[in-house]
Amino acid sequence: MKTAMPSRPDTEPVNDLVNPASQTTSSRPAGRSRRSAQAPRARRPWLRVDGVLLLDKPVGPSSNDALQRARRVFSAASAGHGGTLDPMASGLLPIAFGEATKFLHDLLDADKTYEATMCLGVCTDSGDAQGVVVSERAVDVSDADIAAACAAFLGEIDQIPPMHSALKRDGRPLYEYAREGIVLDRPARRVRVHALDLIGIDRSDASRPQVSIRTQVSKGTYIRTLAQDIGERLGCGAHLIALRRTQVASLSISDAVSLEALEAAEPVQRDQWLGPTDRLLASLPRIALNDLLAHRFIQGQRLVLDTVARAPLQQAQAGPVRVYCGERLLGVAGFEPPGLLAPRRLIAPPPT
Repeated sequence: MKTAMPSRPDTEPVNDLVNPASQTTSSRPAGRSRRSAQAPRARRPWLRVDGVLLLDKPVGPSSNDALQRARRVFSAASAGHGGTLDPMASGLLPIAFGEATKFLHDLLDADKTYEATMCLGVCTDSGDAQGVVVSERAVDVSDADIAAACAAFLGEIDQIPPMHSALKRDGRPLYEYAREGIVLDRPARRVRVHALDLIGIDRSDASRPQVSIRTQVSKGTYIRTLAQDIGERLGCGAHLIALRRTQVASLSISDAVSLEALEAAEPVQRDQWLGPTDRLLASLPRIALNDLLAHRFIQGQRLVLDTVARAPLQQAQAGPVRVYCGERLLGVAGFEPPGLLAPRRLIAPPPT
């Protein structure tokens, strides 16, 4: 959905080096051409855009670069993404516009699925191909050894976050310390590897086999650290050379559009890729309120539902639910059996 918003300057600076008022009293030497006043760059008509875009981020741009490019395509006044991908990684980057940004937090906490390739025998300071090689070792492992090493990391594991990460210490991201050659102690964090499947082993370079895996992991899991740890278990070391995210919660890469196709498409086609806000809430139980209860709900009032109103939630446990009036999403509420509904995040109505 798109609604006109008050215009704001584009993110690119306006060139205002010349003051038009100064042109009437120029003190330039005779014979030198006077520079004409430069008109300010046209302002971008930012719009209120509400919805969800599933973007297939290419290798190269940062997640924020991809977000800003998608935002310009839709002229969206506000946008956010559901989980950072490193520049060397590709794949699913959910982008929320407008009111949908209120529900991105659930994606940040969601399980994610990746396809990754690691190179055995070489370790880098960052754990991936963008880092500096710090050691090389001989590789003498069988396919069965590799499969067993991968299987050892299923379930809950303790993982030490990499120095080349955005985690902060004393207000500074760790990667800033790493760039200065400083290595800090980092406490291990408990994460869960739900699945880890061996896709294939490429031995075309016998001294540096490449191992491809598919893994589903919990929030906060670093795949390059997982690759390093598998390499250490094999005794030869490893680093990540390719990473692609294929799923975030119930959102799949099969429904995503490439950044190149998005930017090349006509406006009508672009809008077809913009899904509804409740695409981010598909896993939550649904309840529809009548007009009277809906009015009270959007005023932020807690509701005690009667037997009829709470019927859709008879099997629901305590927790978040998505709330509608007809087909209109009103927001997310906390549900407490048998019938207490407490507003948490509300959707602002479109401007009239």
